[in-house]
Amino acid sequence: MVSRVIPVDRFDLVIFGATGDLANRKILPGLFRRYCAGQIPEGSTIIGAARSEMTPEEFRDQTRAAIAEFGGNKCDDEGALDGFLPMLDYVAIDAKGDGGWDDLKSKVRDDTVNAFYFSVAPALFGDLAERLHTRGIAGPEARIVVEKPFGRDLASAKALNAALAEYFDETQIYRIDHYLGKETVQNLMAVRFANILFEPLWNSQFVDHVQITVAETVGVGGRGSYYDKSGAMRDMVQNHMMQLLCLIAMEPPYHFDPDAVRDEKLKVIRALQPVQPADIVRGQYAASKDAPGYLEDAEDPESTTESYIAMKCHVANWRWVNTPFYLRTGKRLRARTSEIAITFKEPPHQIFDDAEGEWRENVLVIRLQPNEGMNLKMMIKEPGPGGMRLVQVPLDMSFAEALGDEADITDAYERLIMDVIRGNQTLFMRGDEVEAAWAWTDPIIEGWEARGDKPQTYDSGASGPDDALMLMHRDGRRWREIRE
Repeated sequence: MVSRVIPVDRFDLVIFGATGDLANRKILPGLFRRYCAGQIPEGSTIIGAARSEMTPEEFRDQTRAAIAEFGGNKCDDEGALDGFLPMLDYVAIDAKGDGGWDDLKSKVRDDTVNAFYFSVAPALFGDLAERLHTRGIAGPEARIVVEKPFGRDLASAKALNAALAEYFDETQIYRIDHYLGKETVQNLMAVRFANILFEPLWNSQFVDHVQITVAETVGVGGRGSYYDKSGAMRDMVQNHMMQLLCLIAMEPPYHFDPDAVRDEKLKVIRALQPVQPADIVRGQYAASKDAPGYLEDAEDPESTTESYIAMKCHVANWRWVNTPFYLRTGKRLRARTSEIAITFKEPPHQIFDDAEGEWRENVLVIRLQPNEGMNLKMMIKEPGPGGMRLVQVPLDMSFAEALGDEADITDAYERLIMDVIRGNQTLFMRGDEVEAAWAWTDPIIEGWEARGDKPQTYDSGASGPDDALMLMHRDGRRWREIRE
C-alpha cells in the first residue's frame, strides 16, 4: 500500500527564527520531504526571517546543509534539491523594531495562502503578531503557528492568548504540539471511531486502567538551566501527555471537524479531578559513571525540579468512573519509548479453572515511538497436546510492515505544517484547551511547592524512582516494562 499524497494550495510560508535549531532540524528538512512527495506546488515560497544578516543564497546553503544532516535527503529524485532551494528566500528582521518589515511585506503575496511560523521564544509572539497586523502583512485569512511552551502557568497562558487574540482571530492561530501529528496518535481516533469492535468496550465497564508512558534515555544536557525552570510536569504532562489522555478519554465528536474534536477534548480536561499528593511521584536522575546527574546538569545543587513524574489521574464522568489513568514521563530512563496501553478487565467468569499457565489481560498497545504501530495482546491456547495451556500472544501491526517499504510515514511536523496550509485546525490546540490544562496543572505544582516536597533520586538507565512502582503495586497493578 502506498500512502496517497494530496497537494496543498500555493503558499507563502514565513519562518521566524529560520536560523534556529527547530527550523534546521525539523521544519526545513520536513518541507523538503513534502516537496519530494509532490505535496508542495510550484510557485510556493518559503521565506526565512531572523536577526542574522545573510543573503538568500547563504540561507539556501544553510538549508542544504540542514537537509543533508537531518534526514531530509531521502528523496528518489536526485535533482529535487535543485528544484526546492529556489523556493527559499530570506529577510533579516528585527522582531522588536522596524528593521526588515518593509522588505518582508514586499515578499508576501496577496494571491496565495499566507502562513507565519513563530519558531522563536514566546516572549516575541506578541511583538511579531503586532507587526504582522499593523504593517498589513498578515490579512484576515493568514495563519500563524506558535510553538510551546504556551505559557508556564495559567496567568501567563492567558496573557499569551490575549496578546495573540488582539491581532488574530482564534481560527487563525495554530498552537502546534508535534505529538498530535504522529501517525499513531491519529490512528487512535480511527481505531476508536471507525471500528465497532472497540468503541462499545471503551469505558469503565470493560477497561481496567490506562497507562501513558513517555520515556527518554537522554538527560537535560546543555539545556539544564532552561529545563530547570519547567520540569517534567510543565514540559511534558501539561501538553503532550494531556493531549494523549484527551484522545483516549474523549466522547465521540458529532463529526470529524476541528472544533467538534476540540470541544470533546476540552470536556475531558475540565473533568479531570484534582490529583492527591499520595498519587504523585517525582524524581531526579542520579549521576552515573558516564554522565552527570540532574543537579549537575541543572547547575543548581539545591534544585527541586523534577526530571521524572508519575501520577494517577481520574476523569470524573460516566464513561470513566473509577478507571485510573497512570501517566509517567522522565529523562535518562532505560529506553526511549512512548506508548499508550489500554488494559481490559478479566472476563466475568473464568471457565478454564483447570488450565495450566496464567491468565493475562487483553492489552491494546499504541506505540508512538520507536516503530510506530499497534498491537493487541490476547489469550490463546498454546499449540500442542497435553491440556488447555493458555498463552498471551500479540496481534502486531507496525506501519512500516503493514504498509510495505514504500510507505511514507510522514514526520509529525511535515503533516502539521501541511494542515496549516490547508486551514485544518483539528490537530492543533485551542486557546481554551491550553487555559483549562493550566487550570488543572497549577494547583498540583503549587501543592508540592507549598509542602516543600523534594524529588526522589533514581538511577540513570532505570525505570524511575521506587515509589513510582508502589503507585501501581498498591492498586494491585504494575507498570509495563520500559523497552524499545
